[in-house]
Amino acid sequence: MKLTIGHLYPDLLDLYSDRGNVMILEKRARWRGIEVEVVRVDAGDATDVRGCDLLMMGGGMDREQSLVARDLQHRRLNVEQAVAEGTVVLAICGGYQLLGEYFETGSGERIPGIGLLDAYTVAGERRMVGNVMAECPLDGPMETIFGYENHSGRTYLREGTDPWMRVVRGGGNNGSDGTEGARKGRVFGTYLHGPLLAKNPRLADWLLGLALERKGTGGGFKSLVDRWEEAAREHLVRRLAELDGMESPHVGTGGTKK
Repeated sequence: MKLTIGHLYPDLLDLYSDRGNVMILEKRARWRGIEVEVVRVDAGDATDVRGCDLLMMGGGMDREQSLVARDLQHRRLNVEQAVAEGTVVLAICGGYQLLGEYFETGSGERIPGIGLLDAYTVAGERRMVGNVMAECPLDGPMETIFGYENHSGRTYLREGTDPWMRVVRGGGNNGSDGTEGARKGRVFGTYLHGPLLAKNPRLADWLLGLALERKGTGGGFKSLVDRWEEAAREHLVRRLAELDGMESPHVGTGGTKK
């Protein structure tokens, strides 16, 4: 079995080492005996992303995001075709904004997105910066998700696009409605760096399972012993609770233990 991961704009969109998400997906697949090919998709190339089972796009600074926005417009139809054929998409921060309708800057300029998510983003006066704790349903009980946000954009979801997570601690999409990220079908966007999937191995496995469904197999692969990952998550919970002056909740081990 072979899994193909397309890494969109790895040199332009790598804020807070978002490329780590690709590394986590690759490692967790290989540890299960699944062959993985990572395909670079750079601005100006002619890569056909319909051959990818999963597409990953990170975040970047304003200049890089503008460059990517122009290239994405030329690649829009190809990405839409890939999504229609079952490709999973994960986009972080600036990449997330570009999956929506547009990003409106503080000066009123609108940078167009590709409309995979029915959402739009406007610049805010205050940046939302810091650790985030959120809750996300992974085909069952709520999973506690950790990440780090640093963005001034406020993202608002239109009818037809669901929030991906609910904020427990942090700003999330806009700091006001308690939502974080967005999902529509197999397209997911979030403001959470971390890298996100390093801090949340069960989320990584869930996305891998969706990508493997495209090949007709699904997520019935073997479990991994995530002892160190879970210890790190427990430490992070305690640390955030201390900062907030709260009693530390327990983060369960879920289904990744043997």
